[in-house]
Amino acid sequence: MSLNIYPLTEIEYSCKNYNIKINGIDATPDTARVSAKPYNRRWPGHQRTLDQTELVNFISLSADEPLDFEITPAEKFEKVEIRPASLGIIPEVKDGVIRFKLEKPAYFTVEPYSRHNALHIFVDPVSDYDINFKNENVIYYGRGIHEAGMITLKSNQTLFIDEGAVVYACVSAADAENIKILGRGILDNSHNKAEILFEANAEDNKSAINNARRIHTIQLEYCKNVCIEGITIRDSLVYNIRPIGCENFSVKNVKLIGNWRYNSDGIDMHNCVNVDIDNCFIRTFDDCICVKGFDCYYEGDVEEQVKNAMYRNGKKYDIFRNVRVHNCTIWNDWGKCLEIGAETRAEEIFDIVFENCDIIHVQGAPLDCYNIDYADVHDIIYRNINIQYDDVNPQAVYQYKNNEKYENLVNDYNSFPPLIRVDVSYHFEYSASGAKRGKNHDIIFENIHLSARQPVKIEFYGYDSEHKTKNVTVKDLYYNGKKITELPKEYFVKNEFCENIKLI
Repeated sequence: MSLNIYPLTEIEYSCKNYNIKINGIDATPDTARVSAKPYNRRWPGHQRTLDQTELVNFISLSADEPLDFEITPAEKFEKVEIRPASLGIIPEVKDGVIRFKLEKPAYFTVEPYSRHNALHIFVDPVSDYDINFKNENVIYYGRGIHEAGMITLKSNQTLFIDEGAVVYACVSAADAENIKILGRGILDNSHNKAEILFEANAEDNKSAINNARRIHTIQLEYCKNVCIEGITIRDSLVYNIRPIGCENFSVKNVKLIGNWRYNSDGIDMHNCVNVDIDNCFIRTFDDCICVKGFDCYYEGDVEEQVKNAMYRNGKKYDIFRNVRVHNCTIWNDWGKCLEIGAETRAEEIFDIVFENCDIIHVQGAPLDCYNIDYADVHDIIYRNINIQYDDVNPQAVYQYKNNEKYENLVNDYNSFPPLIRVDVSYHFEYSASGAKRGKNHDIIFENIHLSARQPVKIEFYGYDSEHKTKNVTVKDLYYNGKKITELPKEYFVKNEFCENIKLI
């Protein structure tokens, strides 16, 4: 039996909102910056301002024994909640101290102040890495601060970030195979800044979208046999993990936190085959996990660039298939949680399963299929998903001018998104496939549990008579523990281009 609290490496900013003891041992929490309010805008040519953010604590450890937690928040609180509720943890509160027992490894939050200033706790399973750190194909970072810049991986290489290491870097690989990114340290992207190519007027965003070059934290292109396991990624500039045209791609026990900047998505994948995402904690400002076709951020003729991207080294990358996302805990501060799309430039997207996941905070539709290009999206399953809305869910608002304040624009402090949304649509900016549209069919939502004070709403849209959403079944939908078999029309929305949509 063992307990290992990972050593803390100080960074340039920190807070200490909690005193923590685990099995009687003092544990000093780490810090991340997160979004404090659901306030987004089209890329304005510059980054978000810090007054839209807050600092939060997280603690990282591994254990294979029961753990007794004693947590003392620095500020007074009235009640505390531990999410996900599926863990079944009922804390005891006495004299300002929160106490509870954790029987097995889990990723969860302790929330004395609702969704603000939450304590994030990451208890990993005990690791058993069989790595020879002296091997020339192992890139090793030990405890401490490392300014690594860009780390480029080649075939058969392993990047290992050890406990207590904070590696300021981006990681990339192209046309490589048998690569691994492992460890229990932190890959920190906060020193990665946008390269501003020209000044853009934030009030006239027609050109601002192209005024910066921004690099994703981990970008892997046309790679095979990839494993990412154990690390924490903090403060991504854009996407945390972005595989493009990859095959046999695995992400396990990874924690994403500190995402507050524009387009800081979690794991966004493009035309991959054989993907497994297991037991991850993902808190992002923008979308959490996305199954996408190729996107439209290319210079010149977008269609020609997408065509070129789909053909590489004599191989065609025009489908996305066989994805399993399971046992993950999701917190979203602006966008979607488990999504197909929005960009869907692929001939087919199919055999996709999201299951056994907990969604603990939402802003956009938690379960979403948004087909805005031409993919034939089919054989999709969302199964055994637990979703918790906040008692008070502040409205997501777009900012259009630099001097606009969120508090002056929001008019609904208890809004709610649709629980399920399936759509074939056109988007003025992100649909780059002209008049060519796709279709959605043979989609199942099964054993979906929503805990909320707000009502249940589900929405389905087709584009036209040739590009429908059809053969969608919502089976065993539960609202606050009660099975729902019918909804009022205003909460069960279908347009005329939908066919065989069932709630049973």
